[in-house]
Amino acid sequence: MKVSPIQFFRQVRQEVKKITWPTKKEVSHVSAMVIIIVALAAIFFFFVDVVLGWAVRLILGLGA
Repeated sequence: MKVSPIQFFRQVRQEVKKITWPTKKEVSHVSAMVIIIVALAAIFFFFVDVVLGWAVRLILGLGA
């Protein structure tokens, strides 16, 4: 079924009206949570990298 361009844009406008946008407060909370989780993941992987690097140097005898 073909739809005319005018009908298509009418349908798009109707669908856009159904969207519920988040509030600024919700966006700021979710953004803060994402930043905190990324920071915690970075710290975790930093320490895992340090420990694994130490273990590899110990096993291969490269450590001083």
